Amino acid sequence: MAKHRTYTENDLRYLKMLARMFPTVRAAATEIINLNAIMNLPKGCEHFISDVHGEHEAFLHILNSCSGVIRERLDELFANAVSRDELNQLATLIYYPKEKLEQIKPQIKDMEEWYRITIHRLIQVARATSERYTRSKVRKALPPDFAYILDELLYTHGEDLDKRDYFENIISTIIAIGQAPDLIAAICALIKWAAVDRLHLVGDIFDRGPRADIICDSLLQHHSVDIQWGNHDILWMGAASGSRTLVATVVSNSIHYNNLEVVETGYGISLRPLSVFANEVYKNTDVSRFAVKLMGEEALGVSEKDKLLSARMHKAITVILFKLEGQKILRHPEYGMEDRLLLDKIDYENRCVTINGVTWPLEDVDFPTVDPKDPYALTPEESSVIDQLTSSFLNSEKLQRHIRFLYSKGSIYKIFNGNLLFHGCIPMDKEGNFLTFNLDGVDRSGKDFLDYADAAARRAYYYKMGTPERELGMDFLWFLWAGRNSPIFGKDRMTTFERRLIKDESSWSEPKNPYYTLYEQPEICDKILKEFGLEGPHCHVINGHVPVKAKKGESPLKAGGKLIVIDGGFCKAYQSTSGIAGYTLIYTSYSFRIPPPPTCSSCWRAARRSRRPTRAGSSKNRSTICSSFWTPSTTAWWPRTTRASRGGRFCFAAFSLWRKRKSGAKREIREGKQG
Repeated sequence: MAKHRTYTENDLRYLKMLARMFPTVRAAATEIINLNAIMNLPKGCEHFISDVHGEHEAFLHILNSCSGVIRERLDELFANAVSRDELNQLATLIYYPKEKLEQIKPQIKDMEEWYRITIHRLIQVARATSERYTRSKVRKALPPDFAYILDELLYTHGEDLDKRDYFENIISTIIAIGQAPDLIAAICALIKWAAVDRLHLVGDIFDRGPRADIICDSLLQHHSVDIQWGNHDILWMGAASGSRTLVATVVSNSIHYNNLEVVETGYGISLRPLSVFANEVYKNTDVSRFAVKLMGEEALGVSEKDKLLSARMHKAITVILFKLEGQKILRHPEYGMEDRLLLDKIDYENRCVTINGVTWPLEDVDFPTVDPKDPYALTPEESSVIDQLTSSFLNSEKLQRHIRFLYSKGSIYKIFNGNLLFHGCIPMDKEGNFLTFNLDGVDRSGKDFLDYADAAARRAYYYKMGTPERELGMDFLWFLWAGRNSPIFGKDRMTTFERRLIKDESSWSEPKNPYYTLYEQPEICDKILKEFGLEGPHCHVINGHVPVKAKKGESPLKAGGKLIVIDGGFCKAYQSTSGIAGYTLIYTSYSFRIPPPPTCSSCWRAARRSRRPTRAGSSKNRSTICSSFWTPSTTAWWPRTTRASRGGRFCFAAFSLWRKRKSGAKREIREGKQG
């Protein structure tokens, strides 16, 4: 006799919901069959990018090329049948179809024949890239204008004798009625969609580079993306939430790096209130320590008058920033940052400041708005300026749309396919224990602390303006940006005060959390993974934030491959430190690969020559596919014993890394063959 199963109230609630979706046994059986079949498809390609820092040209090229995934597939399909120049041209066409078509039209004598051959090749590529998806999923991704035609071309093979004429007639008709360019663009879009199943952006979309807004616009159009907030993302999220301190920080950073295009052009935020105030109040003060950073060609087009105005604005907003940061530290003794209250430590007569018992000479003590008796109080004029700027951030429709997207698709950390993704660090002490933070009267550490931080960050934006919860959330966003051992900042202190006012660079040091030393140890990585419920050889930590100093021989692989650092290094200001434009990460059903992104000043200018953009640190054009060597200009990979499926657990082949210690030697990775 069959046993009767009892169901809880919760079980019954879910069963009733499922019954509405699948009202019959046949409907439920069909869905079970479908899901079981999907679980045995190869997992889709995952693309990891980090620290793009507003470099929209490089980012869009990486997005279009999928860090070499498309080029690898072209090599697999056509390497023995098509010349290298034609392959390069086909790759560029897929990346930039409209631009490439305009470029090559004057060069082709028989355009109809070229269209015919190209469409055939693109259909082959589209079939190959979409083969790991169900037909239903591919159909949903087809461009509406060509959905029926592409469905027929993808699933009707020209080699089939019974349908050869049908297949060829579709293509001939498309060419005859002048729709070939649009069809080619549609197929290229489908190929790029199919090449990457999931995009992971591991933090820092904003700052340094010119147009973070363009990057956000492209991410809004991406079919499947998640974001792990970086410290610069948190900064802009706080500014968009209405934090005056973080608005001042955004404006100060943007002026310092001559990056006002994203503020003024991208988001329509006027800095006129600040420029008028700075020209009046700081007209006769020394602003030499607040000169704007100008790199390369951009320095040639800036007049001395503009440089002087920028320096005055920079000094004015930085003084406002120091005051607002001091107010936050005084409001929150639990942050443990009283040693960063520095305006009240200035000795104006002797032009020096005492920090942690050490006295440093100051290059500038000319602060007309600072009252030594009450140094953290804003003047009425300063308060008016920062209020106007904050209102502009709150009322920028485009900025608010982008920040809502960051909140909806983002989080402090993410667990996906057995990997733990986060931007900064898991705060630890020197012994490898998780640091404890007392917040709201509760001691929090590890995963519990990151969960609290995620919730607090959301309160800053979604709670009603003026409520205590929103104010506390905005203050906590500042802590995440610059706080001691913040999981996103990952350092002991942010030395903006010292960098602006003290000449001695030894005062500028920002000691990193011990995590960045300990993560070389496999047992520490295992401990972190276990804290987040992950165990086994298939699990990895994927980290951004800190550039890999490739020119000094540093590897992006830590702890024997358990942790992978993929600071993209897109920001040109960091490339002199790292010696490379950083790394991206590709994770397929067969392997992980670490291709470095290109460092071309304009990726389209490089692509239009139908060549692969040059890799950082390399004098030649290098392949982005798997190599048996790992160097800063090629790739690392390690294969799997079995191909990963969507439903299975992932098992990696053992790998070992031998380094040749001599200068300039390549690091050879030896591995077993794929199962």
